[in-house]
Amino acid sequence: MRRVLIVDDEPGVRESLRMVLKDGYETTAAASSKEALDALQATAFDVVLLDIVMPGMDGLQLLEEIRGRRSSIPVVMLTATKTVKTAVGAMKLGAFDYVTKPFDVDELRMILDRATQNAALVREVEELRTEVGKRYQLDNIVGRSAPMQEVFRTVLTVAPLKTTILITGESGTGKELVAKAIHYNSPRARRPLIALNCAAIAENLLESELFGHEKGSFTDAHQKKLGQFEMAHEGSLFLDEIGEMGLALQAKLLRVLEHGEFLRVGGQKPVQVDVRIIAATNRNLAEAIKVGAFRPDLFYRLNVVSLHLPSLRERRDDLMLLIRRFTELKSRDMGIAEKTFKPEAIDALLRYPWPGNVRELENLIERLLVLCDASTIGVDDLPEQVRRSEPTPTSIKEQVLAGRKSLGNAVDDFERDIIVEALLNTDYNQTRAADMLGTTRRILKYRMDKLGIDAPDR
Repeated sequence: MRRVLIVDDEPGVRESLRMVLKDGYETTAAASSKEALDALQATAFDVVLLDIVMPGMDGLQLLEEIRGRRSSIPVVMLTATKTVKTAVGAMKLGAFDYVTKPFDVDELRMILDRATQNAALVREVEELRTEVGKRYQLDNIVGRSAPMQEVFRTVLTVAPLKTTILITGESGTGKELVAKAIHYNSPRARRPLIALNCAAIAENLLESELFGHEKGSFTDAHQKKLGQFEMAHEGSLFLDEIGEMGLALQAKLLRVLEHGEFLRVGGQKPVQVDVRIIAATNRNLAEAIKVGAFRPDLFYRLNVVSLHLPSLRERRDDLMLLIRRFTELKSRDMGIAEKTFKPEAIDALLRYPWPGNVRELENLIERLLVLCDASTIGVDDLPEQVRRSEPTPTSIKEQVLAGRKSLGNAVDDFERDIIVEALLNTDYNQTRAADMLGTTRRILKYRMDKLGIDAPDR
C-alpha cells in the first residue's frame, strides 16, 4: 500500500485526511516540521501532504528541506484560498501540486494518484540508471594486459572531470563501452548519456538531430524538435565516428564547445547547454586535417585528452579472458549450457589476427554457442578464415627480444594462458585441470591466486 505523510498543525485536518485516505493509503500524521523530518528519516513515503501555514518552520521552509534531503518524494501543498499565490510559489520551489482547503475529496485523490505514479516512474528510472551504471563499471571490462591497464588508469583520472575526450582505435575495439565507463564513473552518472553515430545519419539530417529544429524551419518540420544536445543537458554526449562529420557541421559543433550554446535549425535565440563531449573515431584525424576533411581547431578542442584503445592484436594477453567472459555471458543471456573449447580450437583462436577486434570475437563466440550441437567446440566448428589463419608475428618471444615485454611478464603471461586454457577445457574443475597440467590442485590454486585467475561464480 502507498504511504502518505500528512503534515498539518491542526488536529482536525490531520484526522479528516487520514479518514479520507485510509482505504488507499497507509497514513502517518505529523503536527510540526520537526515531527515530519523525523518521520521522513525513519520511513520511505510515496507522497507528502504539507500545510503551508504552520508555527516555527513553515511549509515553504520544510518543502526546501525535503527537496534537499529526498528530492524524489512528491510534495502536495495544503493551502487556504487566501494563500493560493503562495502555493503557486511553492510549486516553483519543487512542489508537485497544491490543494485548497476545504479540499474536494475526488480532486485530492486524483492529485495523489498522479503524484505517486510520477514518483514510481522516477524511482524506476533511477533504479535502471543504477543498474546500467553497474554494468559499465571498469570492473566489468576485461583487460589485464598493459595497454588496457593504461586505458583504465586514464579513465579513472578523467572521469570525474568535465574534460572533453577523444577516443581513438580500430572499429570493434570497444570505444562506446569505454565512453559509457567514463560517463557512469563521473558526477554526471545520474544524468543522460546520449550516443549518436555521426556516420549513420545523412549529413542533411545530422544538424537537426544534434541541435533540433523549430516548427516550420523546413518542409517536414511540423513541430519543434529538441536535439541531442538538449537531451543530454547536464549529462554526456557521445559522438561516435566524429571523423565522418561534414565541415559545415564541424564549425557549429566547435561553437558549442567554445561557448556552450547553439541555434536550433530555423531558430533565432541561442540555447544554453551544459554537456560533456566524448568523441570517438577510427580514422586518422591528423591525416584528415592534411587533406582538408577535418578542421584543425575542432581537433584541438576535442583532443584535450586522447585515449587510444589497442586492437585485439595488441592485447593478446586478454584473449583467453575475453573468450571465457563471452562464453559465460552469452550462455547465461541465451539460457543455454556453457560449452568448452578443444585445445586445437583455442590455438586457432589465438593465431587469428581479429581484424574486427573484440566485437568480432564476441559475435563469433555467440555464433559458436548457438550453432555447435556438441558440448565441446572443436576446430572444425570454427569459420574457415579462423581455421586457416597463420601464426601472428608478434609472439611472446619476439616481444621480449624487442624489449616490449619483460621476461618475468612473458613467463607469467605464458603460464596464465596455459592455466586458463586447461580450466576452460575442464569446465573449471581444478582437480582435473591440475591432472592435465601434471601438477597438484594445491599448487594450481596457488598459481591461480598469484596470476589473478578467478574461477567463475557457479
